[in-house]
Amino acid sequence: MSLVNKYANAQPVTHRLAQIANRIRLRDLEMVFTAKAGHIGGDMSAIDVLTTLYFHVLRYDPAKPLAPERDRFVLSKGHCAGALYVTLAEAGFFAAAELKTFLQPLSRLNGHPNRTKVPGVETNTGPLGHGLPVAVGMAKAAQLSKASWRTYVMTGDGELQEGSNWEAAMAAAQFKLDNLILIIDRNRLQQGARTEATNALEPLADKWRAFGWSVTEINGHDFGELIAALSPDVAPVGQPRCIIAHTNKGEGISFMRDRVEWHHKVPSAKEYEQARRELEGQVL
Repeated sequence: MSLVNKYANAQPVTHRLAQIANRIRLRDLEMVFTAKAGHIGGDMSAIDVLTTLYFHVLRYDPAKPLAPERDRFVLSKGHCAGALYVTLAEAGFFAAAELKTFLQPLSRLNGHPNRTKVPGVETNTGPLGHGLPVAVGMAKAAQLSKASWRTYVMTGDGELQEGSNWEAAMAAAQFKLDNLILIIDRNRLQQGARTEATNALEPLADKWRAFGWSVTEINGHDFGELIAALSPDVAPVGQPRCIIAHTNKGEGISFMRDRVEWHHKVPSAKEYEQARRELEGQVL
């Protein structure tokens, strides 16, 4: 059986994706508020990318999460597991009611995703800089077996200060892994400071090109641009792809947007109500 994304043909696509992303943001907000822990700022910056992947691009069957022909997605910025859990629940990998157990004792929805516990999680992540090397291995395995599935991986931008990413980047280019797609969540903030004040990344696109990758820069909150950039139809032959998605930490919530303290701050009851009203006002 050839897997397809069952959501990909619904119209209009961008309108539908915006509605799904808004639901995911609302559930993520509730989940973090209830748990009194999480990384809500980075969750919000990543949600539009995750929505586009799971509801337009990836080929998978939530009833068969280990189907050999599925596309793979690796969330390298594993501290934003909350956004991934809500997306997986929305896509049908497990019941949405389980989100209420996030970070609770004995819950399988831990602070970092675990592939042996949560259906749809492809590899454990948490120590930053590990996701891309694992994804390179996955893509190489598909290349060796002449399989058609693709590997997608999302990193944070602060995470790129880890040298393991650049070793993996060299290997991907050396192996001509054109079945590998990297999405960088370029929200410009990491824990405690801006990336450029900590260990500057720019000129980021030029660095990836110098490592032999095809590079596209997009607005990571524009579904039209996300769809175009993530389409397999634009894949260059013999080159891995890097998509630099310019995003905002805390996107969708006015007082969180582009604020470094929301890397792992938890909203108060008053802030939660304001955020909920803002997101509910965005429902199309």
